[in-house]
Amino acid sequence: MSASPRGPSDSTAAAAGDAAWDEFVSGTPHGSYLQLSAWARVKAVNGWRSVRLAPDPAEPAIGAQVLVRRPRPLPWGFAYAPRGPVAGDWSPEALEAFSRRLRTELPASGGRVSHVRIDPEVEALGPDDPDGALRAALRQAGWVSAPPIQPERTRIIDLRADEAALWSDLRKKWRQYVNRARSGGVRVVEADGDRLPDFYRIYRETADRAGFLIRAESAYRSIWEAFRPGGRASLLFAETPEGDPLATLFLIRCGERVVEPYGGMTMAGADSRANYLLKWEAIRRSREAGASAYDLWGLAHPGIAHFKTGFGGREVAYVGSWDLVLDPLGRRTYSVAVATRVRIARRRHGLSSTANAAAFTGDDG
Repeated sequence: MSASPRGPSDSTAAAAGDAAWDEFVSGTPHGSYLQLSAWARVKAVNGWRSVRLAPDPAEPAIGAQVLVRRPRPLPWGFAYAPRGPVAGDWSPEALEAFSRRLRTELPASGGRVSHVRIDPEVEALGPDDPDGALRAALRQAGWVSAPPIQPERTRIIDLRADEAALWSDLRKKWRQYVNRARSGGVRVVEADGDRLPDFYRIYRETADRAGFLIRAESAYRSIWEAFRPGGRASLLFAETPEGDPLATLFLIRCGERVVEPYGGMTMAGADSRANYLLKWEAIRRSREAGASAYDLWGLAHPGIAHFKTGFGGREVAYVGSWDLVLDPLGRRTYSVAVATRVRIARRRHGLSSTANAAAFTGDDG
């Protein structure tokens, strides 16, 4: 097990360790960008410390990058492996070994921890959860079902089909909207980090209109600066012929999968159907770049689900979030504290308690 941040004396070894870990995550079928070392660097500025359980050669191949935060004045830390663990083997034996390592090794490296939360990107009743076998194995290993942090459902488009097949998979009306935007002069461009203010302005407008919380602009710049150097982040805009931005998508790639965790549109973008052209181009360009899957990242509410469904693909429901409780009192206290904090934050932003806070986000909650 390794922990970060590290001192400058072992920076070379740390970089090598990060590279080896990222190769492992990217090479697994369910590896997520939230398990890459870049995400640990993003979260470090907000007080999250990463503890990595690399696969043990003597055990089945399963590991996780666990983020630990110790909010004041609580004496416990909260541990979370976003979209983890990552595994090449989801057998009961692998999960039992992984759970045993968490119980023994995490307190030694992460300090006093109330509970560990996981939400692996494993499809419920899919190949790795036949008849609920994975969930049964989690319960057998001591895990209990927990409230979600990341989206529980998404749509994934298989990019191994040719472009004509992908285009035909769009609903007829969606193809018409794409063509309408294109004939109206809307164009899609890839941008660099100097246009993050444009992205954030549109994202902020979308959040205010839809009623969900987002972070400060600096948070998305941190994500860009962490993922862009490795070629894993891209920023797309749909624009008028004069260059006025109408819609935007912030894409992140892990292995052969492209994810769209952040995005939005202006009212003018909705009127011109620029968001339809932008989404289609993001799918098409991801295929051209060699990706094999495009993850639409969540079906937050019926309106978003309807829009995304029109682009084809397959709906995927995950096995959900699970907690391994290390201190029952700590877990109860932490849950109350988090619920109170969320209510205060929503009230401060003038959002109703029923509005969707997680839409369009890929944060750790």
